Amino acid sequence: MSLSPGSLPLGIGLRYLSAKRRNHFISFISASSMVGMTLGVAVLILVLSVMNGFDRELRQRILGMVPHGVLYEAGGIQDWQALAARVEQYPGVEASAPLTRLQGMMGVNGRVKGVMVTGVAPEAESRVSILPDHMTAGSITDLQPGEYGVLLGDLLARSLGVVVGDKLTLMLPEATFSPAGVIPRVRRLTVVGLFSVGAELDSNLAVVHLQDAAKLGRLDGEAKSLRIKFTNLFDAPDLIWQLVNNLDGRYSGSDWTRTQGNLFSAIRMEKTMIGLLLLIIVAVAAFNIISTLVMVVTDKQADIAILRTMGAKPRTVMAIFMVQGLSIGIVGVLLGTVLGVMAALSISDLVAWAEKLFGFQILSSDVYFISYLPSQLLLSDVAVVVSASLLLSFLATLYPSWRASRIQPAEALRYE
Repeated sequence: MSLSPGSLPLGIGLRYLSAKRRNHFISFISASSMVGMTLGVAVLILVLSVMNGFDRELRQRILGMVPHGVLYEAGGIQDWQALAARVEQYPGVEASAPLTRLQGMMGVNGRVKGVMVTGVAPEAESRVSILPDHMTAGSITDLQPGEYGVLLGDLLARSLGVVVGDKLTLMLPEATFSPAGVIPRVRRLTVVGLFSVGAELDSNLAVVHLQDAAKLGRLDGEAKSLRIKFTNLFDAPDLIWQLVNNLDGRYSGSDWTRTQGNLFSAIRMEKTMIGLLLLIIVAVAAFNIISTLVMVVTDKQADIAILRTMGAKPRTVMAIFMVQGLSIGIVGVLLGTVLGVMAALSISDLVAWAEKLFGFQILSSDVYFISYLPSQLLLSDVAVVVSASLLLSFLATLYPSWRASRIQPAEALRYE
């Protein structure tokens, strides 16, 4: 079979790859390079997908409870419905609801716990929060004004030892002066519901009706602030600033990046660092490609000399061995991509099956904020992994191929 000059490097390179070699050790190194590349790419895609899953769960659960943005009015908000109607006219604002926060202590039967008491309007809360969808007992509509009912996170309820129907005592830090001296403000509350969002908020958040919170905090207005949900949560810093400047009145604002920004920055940094560390596995496989090609070049010196005497140029010889090395890398990357994508798409089900089969739990809900292993496959991650792996494979072929192109026919054939 004759080969054209343009297809000569491709034909010979693939023939060298597929033909049986006299040196079986070279074949072993070549196979191990391909397997290493496959495993490295597959593990890299899988780990990045799992980290994306954790990032997604944190974002949905924590930022589903934490406000994207909060708008404060000097002296308190007198008419939150009117302010909400004005705010929701701005582009990028999805919904809004009133919010009042109070710091306090809850106690029952000698157990005391510091809590964040949050006053909400039950009819508006579902528009800005995931709380109504994560009730484990009772309902958010059980909060009725004047009845001083409270919803507790399940971890907070467990630490206090209370269930639905129990009463507990709320102590607020603002002191009341009386003839008997300075005493803290105290109020009895009734537990009307429990919730679980799978985050730290389950251990320190208590929710009451907005009107009850206004009375507890002795507010002049209906609420302390307006909670805002943005269409794109990453636009929150800019949009909250625009609202503060454009609304008529004395307003100030805050957004989620001030309270939760460090957490998500840490997750992003951790994903980057783990990705770089796992990329070392791919680099090791690429280094094996160098070893393979160096030994192949040594083994094929006579063939190289014959090609050179037949008129093959140095760049043609170089291209032959680059084709061989890239073939190993490309096959390994493709197999690794297929395995990694399949593993990323099925890892949650596989872990759940293993937990059921062997009777153990990898992620306990008592320790972690979720009880299953999440995974989110992103095309951008796959593209970056594949591109980086192919680039390393290409770079690994340069030096051995260049050495092959420098072989002189007379030197190669001297001892043949």
